[in-house]
Amino acid sequence: MDLTSLSNQFDQKIINKLGLSRAKNKLVGHGYIAGLKALVKVLNIPKPTVFTGKNASLKMCESLSGFGLRRVLVVTDQALYDLGVIDQILQKLEQLGVQYSLFTEVEPDPTFLVVEKGLKRYRADNCDSVLAIGGGSSIDAAKVVALAASNEVEPSALVGILKAKKASAPFFAIPTTAGTGSEVTIGAVISDTKTHKKEIVIETKTVPLMAALDPELMKGLPPAITAATGMDALTHLVESHLSTMANDESCYYSRAGVKLVFKNLRLAYKRGTNMKARENMALASFYGGLTINLAGLGYVHAFAHQLGARYRIPHGLSNAKVLPHILEFNKDVCAPQLADLARVIDVAHVGDSEGQAAQRFIDAVKQLIDDLGIDPTVKDIKLNDVDAIRFDAFKEANSTYALPKYMSSDEADALLVRIAGRAH
Repeated sequence: MDLTSLSNQFDQKIINKLGLSRAKNKLVGHGYIAGLKALVKVLNIPKPTVFTGKNASLKMCESLSGFGLRRVLVVTDQALYDLGVIDQILQKLEQLGVQYSLFTEVEPDPTFLVVEKGLKRYRADNCDSVLAIGGGSSIDAAKVVALAASNEVEPSALVGILKAKKASAPFFAIPTTAGTGSEVTIGAVISDTKTHKKEIVIETKTVPLMAALDPELMKGLPPAITAATGMDALTHLVESHLSTMANDESCYYSRAGVKLVFKNLRLAYKRGTNMKARENMALASFYGGLTINLAGLGYVHAFAHQLGARYRIPHGLSNAKVLPHILEFNKDVCAPQLADLARVIDVAHVGDSEGQAAQRFIDAVKQLIDDLGIDPTVKDIKLNDVDAIRFDAFKEANSTYALPKYMSSDEADALLVRIAGRAH
């Protein structure tokens, strides 16, 4: 059963049966976020030492070799290893006399089972540090391995906010995609092994000691992955800019990152070997991670996480499918912030009102998604799934994000109808 009947017969009783009302969402959300805002003010969020530019990964290895580590667990995925993407990094470690063990079992949207296997390898090989090489999946998995190892707990025990008592094992990150910003964020997303529901570990101790933004490792990314990861970076930058926790520092990162995405993502998508575009997208992704740490995210991620888990959609694509709809939803309360971004990317016209400029930014986002060949719909959404998607999205959003506007059940259901491609 699909959403056609919901689109044609939008029954208010069905809509409100299980979902929270806007008022209740706002009440619950404000309770959580008041505590989170107070916590963020006193948190000391570290930043990694960052190496940028061609061969930055090899330069980072040189610095890593000075830490006197016994054995590094290299966490990556089998495809990167088979393609030889990480060969030079491994050779560099060998030249520098750095002992390492390989764990190549990371999969997209890694589960706790994957992390547990990595932790088992870490312990069996007597490792004392972790180096992640890959996309967000590899970096997130490696974060939790390093944190669980030093805290001597099972990975699932770290789900939630600030659950670790001890510092992470020495951790280093080399992203091979420009999207998640995981090389700088205080969060890691791991999926439940059975349900594939996304669980979030939020911990300042997960920030790596060093990170390398090396465009040389990204030049071989297929256009579709470039597009999806680039939209992930853009979503981070935009959602944090609209957050009620946004501040001057987070907005500097958001503006700079959004400008870099609009100037470079189409070029990286069309000409993947353009090193300047690749480097700029890596920097935009990094800025996205920095601004997430300060301001958080919003409804785009709350719904995208549910769609990705339920229908096995890559995270960046899920974000791209949800983003325009949430921007339209927030437009009446976020017109100044959206107009600000419109001016940053030079789409605002002289004499525009804030509402007009805000709409121009939203239209520019829609055009970018179209130019990247991304299907904006999720046609697999079924009526029987709506209640669960809404419930889990509200639960995540209310307990995690400083939302500029709270959603009612009918608005959530209408949102899912539109994402399914059935206009209501």
